[in-house]
This record gives sequence, structure tokens and C-alpha cells, in this order.
Amino acid sequence: MHEIAIIFVIALVTLFTRALPFIAFKNNKNKIIEYLGEVLPYTIMPMLVVYCLKSVNFLTGNHGICEIIGVLSVIVLHLIRRNTLISIFGGTIIYMLCVQMIFV
Repeated sequence: MHEIAIIFVIALVTLFTRALPFIAFKNNKNKIIEYLGEVLPYTIMPMLVVYCLKSVNFLTGNHGICEIIGVLSVIVLHLIRRNTLISIFGGTIIYMLCVQMIFV
């Protein structure tokens, strides 16, 4: 019973923190919020790339070959399909296949 109560509280807090911005800025046309809504998606992607590649050591192991293949596959898929989800999922699948099957 204790575990169910903990899960319930965590779910409520998560729901509240996700809904709070929509409640707080419901009728408020704030220029800063609109600007962040336009700019943040384009700034988050390079941050994710840097975060994913920060621990790659190009001087040891497989020299980051799987990571380079994964990044290049994302770029190629995006240039071909122009679909972010296909690019991300395709690159992830190619990277995982490379890590699991080629460089075991």
C-alpha cells in the first residue's frame, strides 16, 4: 500500500509540474515566452548532441566509430526524409546495431 501511495504522489507532482506553465501563462501573451517557444527547440538539439558525445574518447577503444556512424546516419536521414522522428529513431537504431553487432 505504501508503494502505491508513493507512486500516486509522484504522478500528481509530475502532472502538476507539467500543467503549471499552461495554467500560469494561459491568457498572457508574453513576448519573452513566445520568443523562447520559437528559439528553444533549435538550441536544445545541439545541446543534446554535445551531451551524447561528451564522453566519447577518440583515442581508445573503437575510436568513436559507432558514434560517428550514428551522427552521420541522423544527418543523412534528415536530409533525405526531412522528418525529425525518423532521423532520431533511425540514427538510434543504426547506432545500437553498430554497438551490438559490429563492435562487440
